[in-house]
Amino acid sequence: MRKLIVSNITSLDGYYDGPGGNVMVMPMDEAFDAYNAERLRAAGTLLAGRNTYLAFKQFWPPQADDPTTRPVLREIGQLQNRIDKVVVSDRLTQDETGPWRSTTRIVRRADAQAAVAELKRQPGPEILVFGSRSLWNDLLAGGLVDELHLMLGAAVIGGGTPTFGTRPPGPLRLAETRRFDGSDNLLLRYEVGGQGS
Repeated sequence: MRKLIVSNITSLDGYYDGPGGNVMVMPMDEAFDAYNAERLRAAGTLLAGRNTYLAFKQFWPPQADDPTTRPVLREIGQLQNRIDKVVVSDRLTQDETGPWRSTTRIVRRADAQAAVAELKRQPGPEILVFGSRSLWNDLLAGGLVDELHLMLGAAVIGGGTPTFGTRPPGPLRLAETRRFDGSDNLLLRYEVGGQGS
């Protein structure tokens, strides 16, 4: 059975983004980028909501081949281009998936939990969620998330979207903490439901 891993940055005061949905206020440093590359290397499927998917589709493909881009960002772009993607959306169309059309499958919201449960039953590497707060909060409430990898960003935002929705995630077990050289961010890896690795 495949694990579903949610990997996101959160501020010290518990926000997913800043006022007006501004994610650029988050301290996304080189450690954050390196950890995202690590997670993508371990994954076989990227699961996303429509907004995250469209933002990634616009940003990452040009990074993959840009010699002026930092190597870790080039690698993330290349990994994003190759990985299978499942997008949960009632509005996204196949015409909007280029240049990732051949690696993207669209699942309607009403079918999301069943589709994710089926993905988890298949053999293969991890299923990874970046961004997509509403989606992963729904999956967390539905008991489908295995691990939360939260990069605790060294910033107090003061407002924005709370990282967690209104329904509590249930018991969490701290499985790992990690510091990164040259970074004030801290990784907290939790197993959901207190389950073992």
